[in-house]
Amino acid sequence: MKSISDRPQSLVRAATLVELQEKGQLLVRLNQQPIALFYSGDRVYAIDNRCPHMGFPLHGSVCKDGIVTCPWHYARFDLASGGTFDSWADDVRSFPVQIRDGEIWVDVTPLDNLKVHHQQRLQDGLEQGISLVIAKSVIALLDLGIAPTKPFQVGLSFGTRYNKTGWDTGLTMLTCMMNLLPYLDESDRSRALYQGLSAVARDSAGSPPHFRVHPLPTTHLDFVTLKAWFRQFIDQRDREAAERCLVTAVELGISRTQIAEMLFAAATDHRYLDVGHVLDFINKALEALDAVTPSEHGEATDWQEAEPVLASLVAGLANATRMEEASSWRYPVDLVAILEEAFEQLPAVLETGKSQRGEWVQPPEFLSVLLGEDAQAIANRLLDALRSGCTEEQLAQIVTYAAALRVARFHTNNDHGDWNSAHHPFTFANAVLQGIRRVSTVELLRGVFDAAMSVYLNRFLNVPPARLPDAKDIVANPESLLEKLPDLLDRQQQVNETGRLVAQYLYSGGNPKALMTVLAKLMLRENRDFHVMQSMEAAFRLYSQLIDPVEGVPVLVAAARYLAAHAPTMRSQEQTYQMAYRLHRGDRLFEDTESEVDAD
Repeated sequence: MKSISDRPQSLVRAATLVELQEKGQLLVRLNQQPIALFYSGDRVYAIDNRCPHMGFPLHGSVCKDGIVTCPWHYARFDLASGGTFDSWADDVRSFPVQIRDGEIWVDVTPLDNLKVHHQQRLQDGLEQGISLVIAKSVIALLDLGIAPTKPFQVGLSFGTRYNKTGWDTGLTMLTCMMNLLPYLDESDRSRALYQGLSAVARDSAGSPPHFRVHPLPTTHLDFVTLKAWFRQFIDQRDREAAERCLVTAVELGISRTQIAEMLFAAATDHRYLDVGHVLDFINKALEALDAVTPSEHGEATDWQEAEPVLASLVAGLANATRMEEASSWRYPVDLVAILEEAFEQLPAVLETGKSQRGEWVQPPEFLSVLLGEDAQAIANRLLDALRSGCTEEQLAQIVTYAAALRVARFHTNNDHGDWNSAHHPFTFANAVLQGIRRVSTVELLRGVFDAAMSVYLNRFLNVPPARLPDAKDIVANPESLLEKLPDLLDRQQQVNETGRLVAQYLYSGGNPKALMTVLAKLMLRENRDFHVMQSMEAAFRLYSQLIDPVEGVPVLVAAARYLAAHAPTMRSQEQTYQMAYRLHRGDRLFEDTESEVDAD
């Protein structure tokens, strides 16, 4: 960074010294920049007229002892440097001043250390939980050409260090937002990161740092031993011992796929941990590590942030509620017994199906069985599919699709809280699917069966089923439908109407990418909601992986209906973002233009 004396100067005449001395303060506009001049203690000061907190004009503020105080929220600034005494306000820009022949000249040379400043302010915003500071920093960094992965990595590092419960909803939302960036308009990318980073700050508020557990002092452990120890310690709910196994695996350079295998095996040793959140968190943590690690890196555990991110998962694994302990999984039908019997057959079933892999065709009645009333028949049908050559990924995708149909057919006569009962199996099944795409193991395959049983348990949510929109309901100009979506989601209880509009758009030949962009935009204008973000990201991911776009219509209908059920909100977070955006753009939010003095 150049010192002030080394920088080229851009001096502009502002006013006469006598004029400023007479009035004590002046508001001038130099190169379209409103600047407040102050005369205090026989010195001349020049600062940006906009209070960096929310844009209120500083001209007219009280100036005492070299400190100017904004009259709106009473943020205080050192006149000489612009530094604030109140971190929620941000520093105001100060301008070097020269006095020549009784005239005041102000150096309006553009700053050259903005990246460093905004990176530090992002860290400040996370530490102090100030959403406005986070929003301003992210907007500025992306506008300066910083890749979205940089602020994402700052949030990832902060959230895994300062969170006593480990990986939680905030980090999951942040990763969901990162995954959604390819679907967004460029103007919405900073908004998405702001939502995710603010969620991380909320989760981390007041939390002590997580102190590192050191690896075992050995170089002679193999993967099989570490995996067995890790599963054993998670089974015993021994968090510290399990974490030491995991960081030892990282230290020894165990491959990424093997690390994933360890985690997924422990997560599926018990049934449907914390209604699916634990496995979903594991999947999101692995996706977060992929996002911050350059693609040219190899297969070894060379993820950036690997150790703190992976360590943050252990608490959730060790402390999770296990559904084999829940009455709903034991009575009136013992689902756990059905699953355990199926799991015993998996190795032999996979061996039988090996010679036919890739040849399996989904039977017409397959989905109706998955959505039906017979848990044993569901398990049998899944085993039959694998025996007939169905791949693990195919099976996981079908079960995820069935879970999406539960949401698409959710009847609005149900209690509003039951939306989450339909939602959880879908996002869990999606996490299993994405995990299997990463590392396909017999242990993780158990998660497909768990997902199928969670879908079975929620069959009452489709009694009666909400009617899926008719594929024959089409219009000549589908793009006109997208214009109606924002108004539709400005009103409550527009669930069925929103689902119908989305299906009508797609069946009429509308562009799915354009629809997803609009749905994501409408999600981002609402106050952040963990489940809505999860649902949207999972639906987009599943739709993009389905071969038949018509088959995928109910998936996006499900996402749109879930969003409509949770909209509109107060949208206070969007108001904060809009304030940050307008400040960054330089809008004159509260200034009185009549009092300005134009420089010659």
